[in-house]
Amino acid sequence: MKPIYAVTGALLTACLVGGCVSSGKYNEVVAEKDATVTELERTRSQKTALEQQVKTLKELNVKFSNEAQAARDELQRIEHGRDKERSSVDAHTKELEQKVAQLSAQQRSLRHEYEDVKRHNETLKSLVARYQKELKDRSPVPVPGSAQPPSLSLPGAPVPGPSAAPPPGLGAKAAPSGLPPMGAGAPLNLNKATAGEMVEQLGVTKDVAEKIVSNRPYRLKGELVAKNVVPKETYDVIKDRVTVSP
Repeated sequence: MKPIYAVTGALLTACLVGGCVSSGKYNEVVAEKDATVTELERTRSQKTALEQQVKTLKELNVKFSNEAQAARDELQRIEHGRDKERSSVDAHTKELEQKVAQLSAQQRSLRHEYEDVKRHNETLKSLVARYQKELKDRSPVPVPGSAQPPSLSLPGAPVPGPSAAPPPGLGAKAAPSGLPPMGAGAPLNLNKATAGEMVEQLGVTKDVAEKIVSNRPYRLKGELVAKNVVPKETYDVIKDRVTVSP
């Protein structure tokens, strides 16, 4: 398709040659041609501007694509770091949970030990109070004109007779032949006496005497019961014949 201004110029030339176009018509065609040329130049300018805009848009597209790729890479890096940190936090959390479980078990164990010690302490306090009362009740009262000290045995204290069964821990006889009666003579020191002396003077078996020796020292003779060395029945029989004083 030929340009419009070329067609217009050819038509104008033909008319002028043939003498068929008036001056007014000629001017009108020239003005139309000039307008067409102007419109063509404006269209070319718009085309150039559009091409420049397309180029700019392509450059922006490349730039935005690069930025989007960089953003995706950064997002992947952040997600990887988040996953790694989450794994570390989970491992640390499990470790803390294990430590909490261990500490809870230790706490329960300590609580049980504390309860045992508390009960043992209460038992010792009760025994100490009882022995203090017994010592107070057994304190010798001086009798004017009397040269012999009063008996150390408590009223109603069990004295094994010939037919009485020996308490647990004692031998077949309550006391060996020839021993002084209960309350007479020096008491046997639990912290110093040998197992043989305990067998001879207290009438206990060899196993019980060795157990008494292995659980030394004693601050109170009532610890024989508190430490489960001898049963209370045996202790009631020998308590007036033993001491822990130096």
